[in-house]
Amino acid sequence: MKSSPSYRITPWVARIIIANAVVLLLLMTLFTSRDLFQALQFSPLTALTRPWTFVSYMFVHAGLLHLLANMLMLFVFGTAVESRMGSRNFLLYYLFCGVGAAVFSLMLATVMPVGTFVGASGAILGVAVAFAMFWPDAELIVFPIPVPIKARTLVIGLVVLDVIGSRLWPNDGIAHLAHVGGALFGYLFFRAQLLSQRSAAAPARTVERVVMVQSGSAEPERRTPVTPMRPRQRIESDPVAAEVDRVLDKISEKGISSLTPAERTFLDEVAKQKKQDH
Repeated sequence: MKSSPSYRITPWVARIIIANAVVLLLLMTLFTSRDLFQALQFSPLTALTRPWTFVSYMFVHAGLLHLLANMLMLFVFGTAVESRMGSRNFLLYYLFCGVGAAVFSLMLATVMPVGTFVGASGAILGVAVAFAMFWPDAELIVFPIPVPIKARTLVIGLVVLDVIGSRLWPNDGIAHLAHVGGALFGYLFFRAQLLSQRSAAAPARTVERVVMVQSGSAEPERRTPVTPMRPRQRIESDPVAAEVDRVLDKISEKGISSLTPAERTFLDEVAKQKKQDH
């Protein structure tokens, strides 16, 4: 699976991984006080008096294995999602899912016991939901399962396992409900985005084949004679190639002015990488 145009880690994925690693190192070496750890973790009982914990808990992990598992998932899903959304939107989405996981746990605490927790799993499962929304049929290999699993099936399976785990093993030290909250808020984000796009949809336009010179350029669009649109076969196993096809289709149908800032940024990054490769 290609997670970025050049298999390179994307800016905010790298920064989040570094931030989590530095926090764990500091808590294991210089700042070993248990009181500090408790002040950073999220607890529904003290969340309203410690509002910073809605964010701080995402950067605290219980140990090295906990950190490695989360950061591996962030790298696998996050690089492709950041390339698609753009760095700024990706960071906001990541924090939205992480805070959403805490808010969901706080709401559940009014009707059932919810313990304290730390870790980026809720935010990362939200990123996995974004990956599945963008590329539902992308095939992933999950050790030790020997056959490829579609992204949509994998993410649904992870959520179902967390729901089951929260009922069967409530005291196993894993914040199953926070994971579900992160995934739920990620899904609600995309549903809200879809509804807003539908409400703002413009009337259908005559289809023209558009040749894009460079996204964001001040030059006028150059158009070739009108030709019938032929369906482009998408390569869902390559998320970046599939996304390039989708954006080019959008340009062909609606013109370059219809691109969102995130889509322009995505095309710029792909174009720059192509130039470097050649």
